[in-house]
Amino acid sequence: MSADPHRHTFSGNRLDRAGGLRGDPAWLAQQMDDPRAAALALWNGQPLLNEAEDGQLAPVWLEGGFARRIAGGDERLVLLGLSETGPVFAVDLEGTADPAEGVLKGLGRFGDLRATLANLAAEDANLIGTARSLFEWRRKHRFCSACGHASRTSDGGWRRICPNCNAQHFPRVDPCVIMLPVQGDRCLLGRQAAWPPGRLSTLAGFVEPGESVEEACAREVREESGLEVTAVRYHSSQPWPFPSNLMIGLIAEVAQGEAVPDLEELEAVRWFTKPEARALLEGRLENISPPAPTAIAHHLIQYWAYDPA
Repeated sequence: MSADPHRHTFSGNRLDRAGGLRGDPAWLAQQMDDPRAAALALWNGQPLLNEAEDGQLAPVWLEGGFARRIAGGDERLVLLGLSETGPVFAVDLEGTADPAEGVLKGLGRFGDLRATLANLAAEDANLIGTARSLFEWRRKHRFCSACGHASRTSDGGWRRICPNCNAQHFPRVDPCVIMLPVQGDRCLLGRQAAWPPGRLSTLAGFVEPGESVEEACAREVREESGLEVTAVRYHSSQPWPFPSNLMIGLIAEVAQGEAVPDLEELEAVRWFTKPEARALLEGRLENISPPAPTAIAHHLIQYWAYDPA
């Protein structure tokens, strides 16, 4: 059960990650050989999915032994955790040839994770997002950053060890602040040029070394809009597997002043009153759209817009 009242897409892990057990090679081998083991498959970051009659999507579950065979060894397998029915793995498939037209023919189709989010159950999105983050980390850290030697997988895919210098490497998570600047009865939204036409959203940016969450929030708001933050309130957080971020959601009170986009991160900014923000979320503003409900940005706006205070 989660202690977080704001359950976002990609959160809500239902598995026991077995962090105290997965470092034991003998125990891990038992999980891989367990006849109840199941695995989901990703190909170049895309999950293998099936579509139900109602349009909902669900991951295709492969028999564990079969997943291990097509993985060709432990390097492309990760233990996601333990469920009530057995161990849960993921297998990473690479290359240009679609496995759904080959070894996985007839089982489902691979779909873009961003495009399919709205039709995935929250617990399925969490498992797929976790696997995607771990596999992206593996691709980018196949060699030891200390000595350059090829590293090897360990702990069911949650650690890499260099056999040359014994350095240990763990999956990285990049913290990002994502905040809704508010000034009295209005909030500020911005627009990046790369977004779909009409899309507006909250401000965001990476936390830099030597910086607290509050300091990162103030710096990013100042850099992107020219406004000074006077107070910061935490709302909630969201794991975001593109490639592996932790979005730290905030409400940022800002001082009076003119909001000016920096034109590097944002091409435009706009103030919204609470009635205007509600109209935006409800699709009643022509040619303007909010962030998708699968993003924490949507929920920050919603929290503020419908707050009676």
